[in-house]
Amino acid sequence: MRLLVVEDEARLAAALQRGLQAEGFAVDVTGDGQDGLEMARHGEYDAMILDVMLPRLSGYRVVRQLRAEEHWLPVLMLSAKDGEYDQADGLDCGADDYLTKPFSYVVLLARLRALLRRGTPERPAVLRHGDLELDPAQRKVTVAGAEVVLTAREFALLEYLLRRPGEVVSKTELLDHVWDAALDTAANAVEVYAGYLRRKIGRERLETVRGAGYRLVAIDGS
Repeated sequence: MRLLVVEDEARLAAALQRGLQAEGFAVDVTGDGQDGLEMARHGEYDAMILDVMLPRLSGYRVVRQLRAEEHWLPVLMLSAKDGEYDQADGLDCGADDYLTKPFSYVVLLARLRALLRRGTPERPAVLRHGDLELDPAQRKVTVAGAEVVLTAREFALLEYLLRRPGEVVSKTELLDHVWDAALDTAANAVEVYAGYLRRKIGRERLETVRGAGYRLVAIDGS
């Protein structure tokens, strides 16, 4: 397994390299954000350990750029910034995990192994299907470039459908994942909210598959 460590604190970077090599990993190291981005783009890495505060390009910008380019290299972000909003920012911009400094090396290894077990499935920070775009972190939806305001329930329904692009999703599945299971929600709630959603995103973008459920249709807005 080949790892990329992007860390500008030289002693920590060297310690990580020695420790990871002792575990059998091949490890490349850089202390510069821009160099880290280029290495991640063009190297054959299985995962990246990425600091937040870096010269030239921050870790946030590195991972955002990779995800914007549909590059799904697993990223474990390291930072001395331990606030809950800092951690949320790191995960929302596309990192797969976030570990605060100082950290336990044993925990870092365990989290790294967990990332490697998952592999590199697509995990976009912004969901897109045709000219429809949803940003979960900013709670923003655009259709053909124009922002659309959705209620919390409409947003949750659209987000779930966007995570299953082109697939037929049953009413039962939508009730299970979008509505509170503790509430006695009427079965026709999905139909009602699908109607609300159609009026806002365009009827042609949400198809009813009779007897099966709903499917998002990609529309080219160009």
